Amino acid sequence: MSIAFASQINLMGFLQFRDPMSKFEQIFSLQSPTGAVLACRHLPAAGAPTGLVLLSHGMAEHAGRYGAFAERLSDRGFHVYAHDHRGHGETQAPDGPQGRFAGREGARCVLEDLLALREHASASHPGLPVILLGHSMGGLIALNFAETFPGKIEGLAVWNANFHGGAAGRLGQALLRLERMLKGSDVPSRILPDLTFRAWGRAVANRRTEFDWLSRDEDEVSRYIADPLCGFDCSVSLWIDVFTLVYAGGQIQALARLPRRLPIHLVGGSADPATDYGKAVSWLAARMKKSGLEKVTSIIYPQARHETLNELRPLREDAIETFSLWCLEVVDACRKNS
Repeated sequence: MSIAFASQINLMGFLQFRDPMSKFEQIFSLQSPTGAVLACRHLPAAGAPTGLVLLSHGMAEHAGRYGAFAERLSDRGFHVYAHDHRGHGETQAPDGPQGRFAGREGARCVLEDLLALREHASASHPGLPVILLGHSMGGLIALNFAETFPGKIEGLAVWNANFHGGAAGRLGQALLRLERMLKGSDVPSRILPDLTFRAWGRAVANRRTEFDWLSRDEDEVSRYIADPLCGFDCSVSLWIDVFTLVYAGGQIQALARLPRRLPIHLVGGSADPATDYGKAVSWLAARMKKSGLEKVTSIIYPQARHETLNELRPLREDAIETFSLWCLEVVDACRKNS
């Protein structure tokens, strides 16, 4: 089955799967300079607005999964915006069917798409500080965005993202180049899922499903599995683009482009195999501090798996509350410096 055909089938299923009562499912379209028509969501601040939060979702999922989190941020006075990345959700791009960013330069395209949403949100609410949170692949995008467009955000949060590719990552890149040579780049990778998603699933003892590595909350895992726009196969080219983001974002030269006093909030889980059980997050925190960044905070939640926002309560509530308070601190600092 082609990626494009699979995208059409999954989109039809998603229209039936969506909860029409969810405020965050109210989608508007935004034309990106890259040629993509971005499926965007906006939840207004409840009461007097204090800032903007942009959400960047992970691989093989979509922004609609962040509705409950968006509502919590809205209650704290934040306008919340998110979009489905290329190759994900309901975003449409002529060269980006489900599972692929773009025919070429996909890493650049996803950063420019995020810039388009940031500019739209900021123009809609001028003068409000902008905070960017990215989860997993979305965290890779978020850090690379902050490095590519310094000064566009006032706070950066990177959750459950692995920038420490190491030798295993380089091997993955070599295998992807081999797949591209033998099969092309616009077909699903057959090698990388075995080295990542399936390996992470096997790492969970007494697992109920192959996706238990995402969360200890069985209901959240079941919802992910039931969602027709989650868990799909990603193309060789998308995996290549992801590794581009991994190795670019963690370079000392790239980190040096960030404002030294940019507030940065890193989160990981001690039971997350995708980040080497939180070690990759701690590695990034140390690397950021070594590069001269002065306002880096890092939290590794005990027993948490990959999706911190979907973990068991009370851990989930603690993580959201801690993040909300951090956002308010960012806003307060901006007011004092204005």
